[in-house]
Amino acid sequence: MDNLYKPFFARIIEIIKHTELEYTFRMEYSGEVRPGQFFEVSIPKYGEAPISVSGVGAGFVDLTVRKVGKVTNELFEGSENRGFFMRGPYGNGFDIELYKGRQLIVVAGGTGVSPVRGVIDHFTKNIGQTKGFAVIIGFKSPSDILFSEDIKLWEQNKDFILTVDKGGEGYAGNEGLVTQYIPGIPIGDVNDVQVIVVGPPIMMKFAVAEFLKKNVPENNIWISHERKMCCGLGKCGHCRINDKYVCLDGPVFNYAEGKLLVD
Repeated sequence: MDNLYKPFFARIIEIIKHTELEYTFRMEYSGEVRPGQFFEVSIPKYGEAPISVSGVGAGFVDLTVRKVGKVTNELFEGSENRGFFMRGPYGNGFDIELYKGRQLIVVAGGTGVSPVRGVIDHFTKNIGQTKGFAVIIGFKSPSDILFSEDIKLWEQNKDFILTVDKGGEGYAGNEGLVTQYIPGIPIGDVNDVQVIVVGPPIMMKFAVAEFLKKNVPENNIWISHERKMCCGLGKCGHCRINDKYVCLDGPVFNYAEGKLLVD
């Protein structure tokens, strides 16, 4: 029987810098994985940290990391070692098959773009698989924008909106919160639309509220919870909310269920 707690060493294929605090580590990996799942990343003597999958490809997986603590700091500082330990993937992710043949709307903010990047990328390249595909992503400022190279491709979709909270001098793009752009999205059959909302909790709260105003059923809305997930297998209880374990039952939840997960 395989030991699901045992990490494996993964080689770094490429490091992509987005901002001073956020990098994407493209890791050598072969196996089934969905956008929105996560790996536990570890460095001996420093500990472990859960990192969401931000991209999937042949022979690799992308992990976008924000430098915010002991483990992630060491990932940045020790990246010259060309690899680190991982275990997973854990949890459930976004089901690409569920969204095919339907209208799909994705709204994401800040680092919340990472878990949905694979979804956006897939349907941008295969837009004919949907009845309509709209994307709204937002960041605090132009200097906080992630995945600039991907955005060049995503912008080919006429229903793609990139916005920043405050642009500043020299910025000529959209400004304002993602929520102010949701009312402008035309929705056909509300029972045939699927909505993904990922970002800071306050942003998800008000973004979901906008879709509920449009009479989108709660069962057609998907969110992702962020917690300090330790074991990844629903054993340690660190990520437990009520009777759910975010690492096992999530981190992707249907809103009808996810709205009940309140600390």
